[in-house]
Amino acid sequence: MSEPTKTRPKVPEGESEYVKTRQMEPNEKGFVGYETVWKSFQKEVQYETPKKP
Repeated sequence: MSEPTKTRPKVPEGESEYVKTRQMEPNEKGFVGYETVWKSFQKEVQYETPKKP
C-alpha cells in the first residue's frame, strides 16, 4: 500500500454572508489551520441611563 501524502491540497477561500474562511500555511509540524473572520451582524449602542420620573 502507498503511504498518504504529507502535503495538503490548496483549498479555495470560502465566503458566506457573515463569515469568511481561508486556509493558513502549514507550520513546522505540518499542521494546516484555517482562519475564520466574522462580520458583525449586531450593532452595539452606548448605554444611556433612563431619565428619572
